[in-house]
Amino acid sequence: MLKQLLKTRPNTAILLYLLTPQLLEYGLQQMNETIAATVRANQFGAKTGETLVVITTTGQKLMLAGLGTTADEADIAALPAQLGTDNYVLGFAPSGLERTRLAINWLLGCYRFERYQRNKTNLPKLWIPGADIDAALAHAEAVALARDLINTPANDMGTEALEQAIRDLGKRFKAKVTSVVGDELLRQNYPMIHAVGRAADQEPRLVHLVWGDERNPAISLVGKGVVFDTGGLNIKSGGYMKLMKKDMGGAANALACAQLIMQANLPVFLNVFIPIVDNAISKNAYRPSDILPSRMGISVEIENTDAEGRLILADALTRAVEDQPELLVNFATLTGAARTALGPDLTPYFTASTKWAARLETAAQAVNDPVWRMPLWAGYDASLNSDIADICHTSLGPMAGSITAALFLQRFVADTPWIHFDIYAWVSKERPGHPIGGEAQGSLAVFAMLNEKYGP
Repeated sequence: MLKQLLKTRPNTAILLYLLTPQLLEYGLQQMNETIAATVRANQFGAKTGETLVVITTTGQKLMLAGLGTTADEADIAALPAQLGTDNYVLGFAPSGLERTRLAINWLLGCYRFERYQRNKTNLPKLWIPGADIDAALAHAEAVALARDLINTPANDMGTEALEQAIRDLGKRFKAKVTSVVGDELLRQNYPMIHAVGRAADQEPRLVHLVWGDERNPAISLVGKGVVFDTGGLNIKSGGYMKLMKKDMGGAANALACAQLIMQANLPVFLNVFIPIVDNAISKNAYRPSDILPSRMGISVEIENTDAEGRLILADALTRAVEDQPELLVNFATLTGAARTALGPDLTPYFTASTKWAARLETAAQAVNDPVWRMPLWAGYDASLNSDIADICHTSLGPMAGSITAALFLQRFVADTPWIHFDIYAWVSKERPGHPIGGEAQGSLAVFAMLNEKYGP
């Protein structure tokens, strides 16, 4: 994927012309009559993803590629699958399209997850004059990290493998990585992470990555790392369980965001907490009606073992708050209610901070990582009341599930500035640059927001 964007002009290459129907019509009037006749004979109309090779009178090969009527940088992502394996140089693009965004979307269109396939896809390479190649590569590499982690099935991405992925990331950027594993979680007071993961063959754990100068502003990230979610004793049906390798999508996106922060060398003190469990079924699995202690000290009544993510996040958030960060952000594939409300592509987020919300939404628009603010509606807080514990971990009613999950998490962050993302982390219907499979959601917007505030 990353090799498909060239850093220098190749010695031999085909010129690539990105066109809208309007630009094509204007161009036909300027072209050599023979070339114009070829274009018309092939009924090339510059529709999105449409391509046509033409030969100039001097023998030079040109590739005409369509962007459709409303051209956008994202449209270039449809082209890698259409252009064979040649080298290309961008010769023309509509003036409103930003070159670095074109480079990013070209790379996203080149992404393939082929770890388990014998035959690998051969793709074209492109040089885009004027693009910030390093920025494009960093963006695409972070997306690829999130997608690769999510796409890897749980037999290869268990709790141990996910910890190793974090250690590999830490080693690359000289970050310190530590972990609390198995029964040590009880001794160090992470009882809910232990309870959710204790039934699995691979032990539960909390992995902590630390990077940067502690004198800089403290930023903490937390990511839900459920490597597979059976639903526990409230077992999911087969159709709902099929995609549950993606239930560590929150962890994957927290790590993608962390990678961007470290690669940009932002002047922040970064702490990343990833609670990692396999929500399996065994004789020692936690049960509905259990009362669990928490790191914060409040007792939690379990209503449904398929709402495990908020439990492990609660202990991790409590730990993150102890460092008194300037901002705490968590990513989690938390509720189906979020998908019902906003669908798979638009990411809901919750925060009590209008200031951080404004920064986030400006950044999200700039990097095309769409988000939508949802309410932390205090009127629903009472739905988490328990008759026998300090709090129930789910609402007793079927409505507002995404909001009540956020309200539960809010109990564990105190007054710390906090943003909670309830992501899907999956593409169910392919579109250019977004193949079916794991997806980066929220992480790009958060990095862009932090880069705007703390970057150069």
